[in-house]
Amino acid sequence: AAELRALDPDVVGLQEAAWARGRGDAATRLAEALGHHLVWGSATERVVPVRALGWLVVRMLGFSEGPAILSRFPIVARELHDLPRCQRRLDPRVLLGAVLETPAGRLRVYSAHTSRGDECQVRRVGELVAARRGALPGLLMGDFNAVEGSPAIRSLITGAGLVDAFRAANPEAAGPTVWQRIDAPGPTVGRRVDY
Repeated sequence: AAELRALDPDVVGLQEAAWARGRGDAATRLAEALGHHLVWGSATERVVPVRALGWLVVRMLGFSEGPAILSRFPIVARELHDLPRCQRRLDPRVLLGAVLETPAGRLRVYSAHTSRGDECQVRRVGELVAARRGALPGLLMGDFNAVEGSPAIRSLITGAGLVDAFRAANPEAAGPTVWQRIDAPGPTVGRRVDY
């Protein structure tokens, strides 16, 4: 929260935002600390095809996780899309979308966390985002578990017509995002899989 306060972002995309019995709701605590609006979507509730059973699984486990979007601007709409399970049947993933009321107009933003190596999930994310374009460019944030130049990431750029904002602003920077050990005194990251 302190680091995000210092950055003062308009929008934050979270992946793997967890709710756990006894620990509470991490996304809500972060949104409150920043004074942001929040939407969240549970991927865990979708572990089985019957929603009522998924809800029971979450209650029994006392845990759920999924993507979240935090925004300083009001959130006027929300949507949650199931992603295909092309490689892992018991690994539910979702794309969370929100419409923000900004001074420039309504902005569509998305947050997703896809399975490692599941190109069809990333392609579906690109299709959903491209199909919902509005007057303003959309913003997609995610942990796509795929390195730059992989077929999955290329599909977002060539297939969905998206722009890698980090790469556009930093053509030569490596920009690694994983794996940072929280107890390490310096950077331990070596790969970029978060965009």
